[in-house]
Amino acid sequence: MEKKIIEFLKENKENFISGEEISRKLKVSRTAVWKHIQNLKENGYEIVAQPHYGYRLMGIPDKLLPDEISYRLKTKLMGKRIFSYVTTSSTNDVAYSLGEQSMPEGTLVLSEKQTKGRGRMGRQWASPPKGGLYFSLILRPKITPTEAGKITLMASICIAKVLRDNYEVEAVIKWPNDVYVGRDKICGILTEMNAEQDGIKFIILGIGINLNTDISKLPKGSTSLKDITKQNVNRIQFLQKLLRELELYYMKIKNLKFEEIITDWRDLSITLGRRIKVKWRSSLIEGQAMDIDISGALIVRDDFGFFHHILSGDVTIMK
Repeated sequence: MEKKIIEFLKENKENFISGEEISRKLKVSRTAVWKHIQNLKENGYEIVAQPHYGYRLMGIPDKLLPDEISYRLKTKLMGKRIFSYVTTSSTNDVAYSLGEQSMPEGTLVLSEKQTKGRGRMGRQWASPPKGGLYFSLILRPKITPTEAGKITLMASICIAKVLRDNYEVEAVIKWPNDVYVGRDKICGILTEMNAEQDGIKFIILGIGINLNTDISKLPKGSTSLKDITKQNVNRIQFLQKLLRELELYYMKIKNLKFEEIITDWRDLSITLGRRIKVKWRSSLIEGQAMDIDISGALIVRDDFGFFHHILSGDVTIMK
């Protein structure tokens, strides 16, 4: 019922709406309307009440509320089921458990704070509360385990595009999973999968983005969108834009149009054409990043002229 009240107030946000009109519209008593309004105010909604005029919505709380995320989201897949937490160890851990419970594809798990957020290679991901956007999606693509890198590349493009198209930030991608602005990292991606030899049961796409995070709470070499733009970012709006972009690009993978993703990734990459070092398995490969192949692997030509197709690794761009 509270969801319906908020939607009704949003649709009439320029005017006061009487309690009588709300009760008639939603077929509940005026007393019930008043109680629901009080609950909404306790949850952070700024609702003004004026005698003889009614109620008017003046502000929405800066919380990752499922009803706010789903409001006019208009996706067919991403975010159709939403689990939001104040604190959790890791959204990837929660999403992985839900994936094992056959939760549908597109299920979204978010948290205001992670106590054990992590990145690739076992690194810790700083997840301070009230600033960042930390979430995971359950995906069930019909691809082989060796193609899992496609999901990471897809996500990095979507994040960079949202930053560029909506916030005028020149975001770029460092293979395989980082989004940078200038020399500073603004986003990391961690994909984990449950797979058998011939197929994937599900992939967890984990994303951490520094939006309104105070950079004093971030590791050296990190930045936040607020620090770049000098203004607070509406996290719900950012997330909605990103979920729509992710759905668009994920459909390209489902429809076997990965070549289009490769083209976009090349345009945003700061890795290709550069001299790099790659820690891969127990090896250290040094050479030039040439391209990515159809599976998403990075193609590196070493100093002896040999080509390596690297599905995962830790890349250092040489100066």
